[in-house]
Amino acid sequence: MKIFLIVLDSLGAGALPDAAAFGDTGAHTLKSIAKSKKFQIPNLLKLGLGNIEGLEFLGAVPRPLASYGRAMERSMGKDTTVGHWELAGVVSQKPLPTFPEGFPEELLRRFTQETGYEVLCNKPYSGTEVIKDYGEESVRSGKLIVYTSADSVFQIAAHEEAVPLEELYEICRKARKLLAGDWGVGRVIARPFIGTPGNYTRTANRRDFSLEPPGETLLDRLTHRGISTVSVGKIADIFAGRGIGRSVPTHGNAEGMAAALQMAEEDFEGFVFVNLVDFDMLYGHRQDVEGYAAALSAFDAWLPGFLQKLQPEDQVIITADHGCDPGDGHTDHTREYIPVLHYGGEPVPLGTLPSFTAIGAWIEDRFLLEEAMKARKNAYAPYSGYRVGAALLTGEGRVFTGSNMENASYGATVCAERSAFAAAVSSGVRDFRAIAVAGGRGEKADPQASPCGICRQVMAEFCSKEFRILLGNEKNMKSYTLAELLPLSFDLEEK
Repeated sequence: MKIFLIVLDSLGAGALPDAAAFGDTGAHTLKSIAKSKKFQIPNLLKLGLGNIEGLEFLGAVPRPLASYGRAMERSMGKDTTVGHWELAGVVSQKPLPTFPEGFPEELLRRFTQETGYEVLCNKPYSGTEVIKDYGEESVRSGKLIVYTSADSVFQIAAHEEAVPLEELYEICRKARKLLAGDWGVGRVIARPFIGTPGNYTRTANRRDFSLEPPGETLLDRLTHRGISTVSVGKIADIFAGRGIGRSVPTHGNAEGMAAALQMAEEDFEGFVFVNLVDFDMLYGHRQDVEGYAAALSAFDAWLPGFLQKLQPEDQVIITADHGCDPGDGHTDHTREYIPVLHYGGEPVPLGTLPSFTAIGAWIEDRFLLEEAMKARKNAYAPYSGYRVGAALLTGEGRVFTGSNMENASYGATVCAERSAFAAAVSSGVRDFRAIAVAGGRGEKADPQASPCGICRQVMAEFCSKEFRILLGNEKNMKSYTLAELLPLSFDLEEK
């Protein structure tokens, strides 16, 4: 099984309730681009994009092909870094620092000491305007253009013929080490450009150098469990390479979509995290409604061919990381809901998810259920024909699997859930987070194979009432707490 998480960078779905605090009252990226004649997204609408609350103006369909909803951001920010971190399970309670008046002189002095380069500009600036205004002086003087934006970024622009790319990247690495603590911006960004005075243009050789996430991410946990992880686009940069088994760098949406299509065709199992950056970088920040609409239409046209390459068990989530409304009159990101489309399961309305973290949590759960389905193949059930597999997730991220083992003396039969617990407890483990259970007759598991009463009581012996039980198959998955499945267990307080 492969799970694809495709982030359409900045495709906001309407202002969040706290948008006013971020200066984004009324922001709505999708509504702005929907006014363009270049906006043609029939395939996203078939999946259910127009069925999402707040997006009804796009046109709902009676039977969406995907589960549909939207998610709220809990992190104190509206940029790429905190958005992706939250998708991967890390909520940023404290805003990353911004520098609306430019960076402190002490920081720039140390930057020059470390790199050997003096700087120009040092103020918030449009990326295209800054090379227009400072590009010629930078080339002539040998100084670097250092600038920021409303986001937590330290951006370094240099002409590729004056500062070779690898040298610029090394300068950014040195800056990244300096930019910690109170200076700890989310990203240091290399912004190379080419051309002649009056005709400077940025190239596709941008590189982001991010802070390491302050907590364990989805990528870390999947890697710890032995699940393959692949990043496409700037994902590896955003997570500082952590938890990523294989990185596929790209230069824009076309290369990102081509890489995702190739991953769909490859014979491997695991998680593919994709960022399509052009929506934000080329169109949102530049207030280009027509370009944004055309780019989303191009993604929509690509989508059917990609979905056709998937195997029956594969899953795809299409979402965003923040907004960047190209019609709001300013070039900053916007505080918005993000759309959520999940293709590959039984289509259901998702409503409004309280945090982006719900997306990463679902991905972790789905991989756990997949391990239960694999364990089911080892079941010994010659009498009932009902084969069950279980995958038990420990507090430290290990997974113990079990399958049911029947006996001619029915009382000697052992359930899959107890097999998994026995393996874990026998290894000295006592801390558990969740268990996934898949059972049924024949090749396919039932939508729900609920644990028997004895198994529920064994769970109560070792787990809290918030311990989660995941039930499902290739198309369905539901999560319950132990308190919901066994509200009146014999627990330690009652013994």
